[in-house]
Amino acid sequence: MRLWLERRSSPLGTVLIVTDDRSSLRALDFVDYEQRLHRLLRIHYRTYELTDGLAPKSITQTLDAYFAGDFEVLLDVPVATGGTDFQREVWQALRRISAGKTISYGQLATSLGRPNAGRAVGLAVGGNPVAIVVPCHRVIGANGTLTGYGGGLYRKRWLLDHEHQGHRLPSTQLARTNVSSINPARGAATDAKATRRSESITPPKCSLGAG
Repeated sequence: MRLWLERRSSPLGTVLIVTDDRSSLRALDFVDYEQRLHRLLRIHYRTYELTDGLAPKSITQTLDAYFAGDFEVLLDVPVATGGTDFQREVWQALRRISAGKTISYGQLATSLGRPNAGRAVGLAVGGNPVAIVVPCHRVIGANGTLTGYGGGLYRKRWLLDHEHQGHRLPSTQLARTNVSSINPARGAATDAKATRRSESITPPKCSLGAG
């Protein structure tokens, strides 16, 4: 399979955008997790050719719009993934979670008609290869804790705050309010403290590229 990789700046650091010849988004991850990106591509496609190249403008412009506060545009991005039928069912359900909303792993399992499959749903969420666009960051623990996120809890916190603020602020304030950059090194240090306060047993991390 022939795939294209664009490295693009964002308020969350450089993101890795993987697309195919049909202009579908295959993966999205962060530059500090590039090894994981390749691991997931191998799991999903076994063999692939990844070449540096620009992603379609329709995708990059949509991501820019998201970071500027237009959240619903993510639904317009065509996503194509590997994975099992069950994983794709879970990933499709993630896209139905509205911006500004959160859901627990158990609630997600129930919404799929599988109330006893919370663990399996958590594993599927953890295998999500498309960060942000397939918003696994909107899945949290049953007690409201952020639990894990493959890109770092500080990124998960930023994304949720960005979406919540966007639903409270007038549209004229969105761009200047929500797109300030973050410091990954500082965020990682904050994560270490947050992890010690988190639940002793948590669902699998949304690995962003595995939200």
